[in-house]
This record gives sequence, structure tokens and C-alpha cells, in this order.
Amino acid sequence: MRVSHPNDAYESVHRQFAWQVPSQFNMAEVCCGRWARSAQHRDDIAILEHQTGGHDPKTWTYAQLQSAANLLSTQLIAWGVQKGDRVAIVLPQRFETAVSYIAVMQIGAVAMPLSMLFGPDALAFRVKDSGAAVALCDDVSAPVLQALRKDCKGLKTVVDVTQAVKWAHSKKSVVNEFKTAKTQADAPAILIYTSGTTGNPKGALIPHRALIGNLTGFVCSQNWFGFDPAKAALRHSLPTGSQAVFWSPADWAWTGGLMDALLPSLYFGRPIVAYQGRFSPEIAFEILHMHGITHSFLFPTALKAMMKAQAHPRQHFKLKLKGLMSAGEAVGDAVFAYCRDELGVVVNEMFGQTEINYVVGNCQVFWPSKPGSMGRGYPGHQVAVIDEQGQMCKAGEAGEVAVNRFDRHGHLDPVFFLGYWKNQNATQNKYTGHWCRTGDVAIQDEEGYLWYQGRTDDMFKAAGYRIGPGEIENCLVKHPAVVNAAVVPKPDVDRGALVKAYVVLSPEFVSKRASVPNVQKFEHALTEDLQRHVRGLLAPYEYPKEIEFIDQLPMTTTGKVQRRFLRLQEEERARQRKLV
Repeated sequence: MRVSHPNDAYESVHRQFAWQVPSQFNMAEVCCGRWARSAQHRDDIAILEHQTGGHDPKTWTYAQLQSAANLLSTQLIAWGVQKGDRVAIVLPQRFETAVSYIAVMQIGAVAMPLSMLFGPDALAFRVKDSGAAVALCDDVSAPVLQALRKDCKGLKTVVDVTQAVKWAHSKKSVVNEFKTAKTQADAPAILIYTSGTTGNPKGALIPHRALIGNLTGFVCSQNWFGFDPAKAALRHSLPTGSQAVFWSPADWAWTGGLMDALLPSLYFGRPIVAYQGRFSPEIAFEILHMHGITHSFLFPTALKAMMKAQAHPRQHFKLKLKGLMSAGEAVGDAVFAYCRDELGVVVNEMFGQTEINYVVGNCQVFWPSKPGSMGRGYPGHQVAVIDEQGQMCKAGEAGEVAVNRFDRHGHLDPVFFLGYWKNQNATQNKYTGHWCRTGDVAIQDEEGYLWYQGRTDDMFKAAGYRIGPGEIENCLVKHPAVVNAAVVPKPDVDRGALVKAYVVLSPEFVSKRASVPNVQKFEHALTEDLQRHVRGLLAPYEYPKEIEFIDQLPMTTTGKVQRRFLRLQEEERARQRKLV
């Protein structure tokens, strides 16, 4: 039986909500075309590039964005790109990246974002597998892509798009006529490769309609003014005079940066800040302060670093945050409290994945957040915790998070991907009946809130106890010595596995360690202190029996800790010990 709170509008919103998906829908049109044609909005800022060193930002309007996209679309067609063709986009956060997405999608082609962090092998696999004939890049990625053409015979054209659209920097640019292709809502728009725990990356084919499926999650997690709970309906734009400004360090080559930041901001006709440099707490606070950021998506890793760098940021920076979403890892109550008390906004945790993005989360405006919870299924999504047979688990039982193809009213959920590129078996294995499995383990409480336990392959047993790394990691981060932590099993003959923690020290404790005459003694004492800290807060079997201090954790480009590499390292060490 679910308990409701006085300020909980969750059930009424879900009950009234219904998807409205037109038969024809194009992301480029709704994110740019309609604004560029509007006399009221054409000169509104779309992209704002942050410049370091106190320099004024570079800005581009929706009219300029559309003008540049129209020219690039015309050129893409001249290069032979047709509807359904894949076009690689290897660019950081910058104006030309937004231009490239709009240009590709408005001709009905498929945008294939690739991270600037990818090495030659990672790029080559994706280019070959996708059959992309054209790659759009900048002067940094161009040489790498040009070199790939020897092995990627299908890659015919590599273009430094930053040179191709230089003219758009002029404030006098005019929207040139270009007729956006009529695309079905189910037509493919984006191909994003996801890395699993085994085998080659899989290309998730995302349709144009997926943006509609994302929107309820976006507006709820950002406390955005684009949702009316009384009518359970989405608005197509923000109220006149809205001051909303969005920024996230999430790479626009990934779902988190593209579908959770860039495209939703443009959909609502608001500016988004672009920054090409590496993330740092100092830069983050500078951007939040300088541009009056009202809404943001920050990974838990980023928030932890900011918390350690600035305990009381509002003493030094003017912060205007009205909405803050976090995803990728569990936030934990220490970071939750920091966001609420020091950043001045309650963080809304979100959960999703490339294939079915923005499906679960919190929304402080419409229903109360619970610190450490993933939240509830967002409006329009039917979410459950299921067992191996596809049956719903009881409250309090751990199972796999899954999303049904149909909402609670029996309507198809538009957020779903079309399938894995050239991999029908993987697509079929993703489903149990109408349930799409996420590979993430959670517990659902009596009120419908989900509590993240870890990936199915991150969970492990130690001395007969089932261990979820997230809770232990969250506990470790509460200690002033710890910036970040990852918990994995260490193989053990007697107990199957021991709980081991890899810990990244805070700058203060790094300095302390460097100043002591006996580092080994310092680390031993700190290990015992951290173990006491965890034992005092969690179950006795959960404290890490071993702690290893490292400079940085292996991370994905989307800010997730790659525990798999640490687990494999422990398994290899165990094999080596047996050989000695």
C-alpha cells in the first residue's frame, strides 16, 4: 500500500497524463526551425560559449543557428547524404556542434555523436559498424579521422565544420530557405553507441519521437516551467520573459549531454552554455556565477568535487539555481544535503539509459524527494522492479529496473529506442515480454520510490551477504578525507570475496600524506579510521576489509565509475597470487 503526502501530486499527474505524438515529427524543426522563423524568438540566444579569463562569452541566436544549419544541410546533400544515412559528429561543446545536429536531422539523416575522448580504435569501430560516409569535426579531431580513412574505406568525406560555418559568427546572418524533410516520428534520428560490460559497443538507434518521451523527465527533474500538473500536459515553450539558462558539463556526444541538456533546452527556446575545457570545480562555479545559470545537470562525481572544493559556495558566488538534476551514480545523502544547504537547490536524482532515457527520477516541485532515492517513474512511463522471470518484485525486494513499452493507460511510450544497430539478438535479449530491462538493480519501497543497488554485474556476495557498492561508497564520501570511492569484490578463498574500496583522497589529505615522514603508517591509520567510519554507519559486514588509495578512479566519459576495471584487476591479482 502506497502512502501519499499532502504535497504529493504524483498519482494525479500520472492518472491524467497521456502522450501526444504526431505521426510526423522532426527534432531539428522543434528545436530550432520554428524559433528561427518566429519574429518574436529568432533573435533569442540559442548557444552561449563560455570564455575563460573573464572574457565576454560568444553568443549565437536561433536565426544564426538555423542559417548555419541550412548551409551545412545543403552541403551534406551535395556530398551525397540522404535520408537514413549516418553522419559522424566528433565535436566538443561549441556552436558548430549544435549546427551539425540540426543540419543532419533536418535532412532526415542520422546523427552519430562520437566523443572527442575516443582513441583511433574506438572511432574506427563505430565508423565502420555504422557505415558512416561523412564525418563532421574540428581541427583537433580532423587529423585522427583523416588517418582512419585508410582502414575505414566507407568514410569518404571528413570536414572541419568549424571552417564551413565561420560566416555564421556575423550578427547579420539571415535564415536561408531550407525545407526540413518530412520525417515520421518513428524515423531514426540519432545513433549512439553504448559500451556494455562484455563484447563490442552496441549502437542504439534513437527515433525522433524519443525527444517527446524525454520531456516529462526533463521538466520534472529540472523543476522546469514547461509542465502543468493540473492538466498533466507539456507546454511547447516557456512563459514569455523566462530567464532560464542551462548548463551542464555533460559531453554533447552522449545521451546525458545531448538528450538531457542540449536538445531539451533548444526545444523550449532557451539558451544553453557551451564550454570546451575540462571540468573543474573552479570552472563550474565560475560558469554558474557568471552566466546566472538557473538549471543544470551535474554528475555526482562533479558535485562531490565541488563539495570538497567549496564548502560554502554562496559566500563567494552568486548562485541562481532553480533546478538541478544528477545521474550516473547514486548521489547519496551527503551530496544531497550539500546541494540543498549550500547550492540552495534540492537535487533531483534521475535514472535512465541511452535506450530508454529519462524514465525515473525525483521532482521536488510535484512530489517530495527522498535523499539517496532514484525517485519514481516519470509521467508517462510505467516502471517496475522485476525478477529473472519478468515478475514484479514485492516492496523491499531487490530486482532489475525495467520499463514497459506501454504506459499505465495502454499507450505506447515514445521514449523507447528502435533497437540495436545490426544486432537483432541483442535487441531481443533486452526485453522480457513488454518489459525492457536496464541491467540496474534497485529496491522499490511502499511509496514507489526506487533505491539504486548497482549494476547487475556490480552486485556481489561477500561471506554470504549480498553487497551493493553504492551505499558503502556514499558512506565513505562523507568522510573529509575522501573525494570519491569505488567498492568491488576482492576474491577470497574462505569467504568468496572481501569488500574492497578504492579511495581517492581530498586535496587536504593528499597534502597531509605528502608531508609525513612515513606514508605507509599514515595510510594504515587512515584506513583504520575509514573502516571505523563505515562500521559506525552501516552493517558490520559492509565495511571495506581492504582500502587502496589511488589518484583517480577509472571513469566513463559520462562520469560513471567503471568498477568493472577494478574488479577485473582484483581477479587478475588473485590469479597472480596463485602463481607465486
